[in-house]
Amino acid sequence: MALPNNTVVLTALVLPLLTYLAFRWRFQNGKGKAEDLPAPTEITQLMIYPIKSCHGISVPRARLLPTGLDLDRHWMWVTYPDYKFLTIRNLAKMTLIRPTYDTEKDVLAVTAPSPKPGGQDLFFSISAHPSKAWLDANCQVVSATVWSTTTPSYCISPALTAPFDAFFGKEVRLVYKPPFSDSPRALASNGSKEILGRDASTCFPDLMPVLVGCENSIAELNGRLKDKEGIEIPIQRFRPNVIVKGHGAWSEDSWKTLRIAGNTGEEASVVLDVTQRCARCRVPNVDTETAEEHKTEPWDTLMKYRRVDEGIKWKPCFGMLCVPRGKGGVVEVGGRLEITEVTKEHRYVPGF
Repeated sequence: MALPNNTVVLTALVLPLLTYLAFRWRFQNGKGKAEDLPAPTEITQLMIYPIKSCHGISVPRARLLPTGLDLDRHWMWVTYPDYKFLTIRNLAKMTLIRPTYDTEKDVLAVTAPSPKPGGQDLFFSISAHPSKAWLDANCQVVSATVWSTTTPSYCISPALTAPFDAFFGKEVRLVYKPPFSDSPRALASNGSKEILGRDASTCFPDLMPVLVGCENSIAELNGRLKDKEGIEIPIQRFRPNVIVKGHGAWSEDSWKTLRIAGNTGEEASVVLDVTQRCARCRVPNVDTETAEEHKTEPWDTLMKYRRVDEGIKWKPCFGMLCVPRGKGGVVEVGGRLEITEVTKEHRYVPGF
């Protein structure tokens, strides 16, 4: 017997709402008991990647902003004239573009190998924290696209970056997104306001402001890679921001809330909400020092045993994506990371 039309309409409206409410409850209430919490672990390295998909910089300390670590993915190479992001996924040699940061001059210097054999390296430098007045006077505001979203960004003058066209083999532009903006790039996926419970934004990361990776998990993966292929890879291939010793391999899968206590006493503790596991693509197959791409690893090995998230079973997971609470603070190598809540209810919500 056919259902009345009003019953069909009610079902179509109510079922999605109930599904959302159930997920929201799981996200907010899947807490572990205090006695289940792991011991604190040590921060062993901090990494920033000033230009998306380019080489990273190891730093001893960094200010954690609501949008992520200061200077992390504030810049991005884009195609011209459509301003779509360029990525190491399609152009492995982007990792050979190396930013360096001069803390005294507050300048970001950027180099890349010459596209001509024997030629001079490409180079330009720019203020690491350009003022809004400088940006307004020297840059054009454009709509830059990251995956399926666009965000207002400042386009750096091509007079500065034009030599890099030869490196890319086409005309490109460099765009900049301030960490504090009148037009923030709102988080999607598990970081959306509907799931996270508050407004949050970032600059040019794929999804979330911060990625935490564990040494114990990369060690376990490397054990498998060494047995299979005779190779080991550094954790930096996964482009984490905060690297910690960790506990048992992959125990971070259950982390829900983290607190980082600085070791200088300058700042209050920094709190991070862990939104989800980080679903991986083939970028870790690229050697960040040489731009050589392994045909299969670590992708093949991860696919065999790290498809652990019911929300995205077609991709393996490594690392945990996080969103800072409040205004952030200073984090340092040697600092202590505490796991203050755990959950068994992480589920990845697609949102590129």
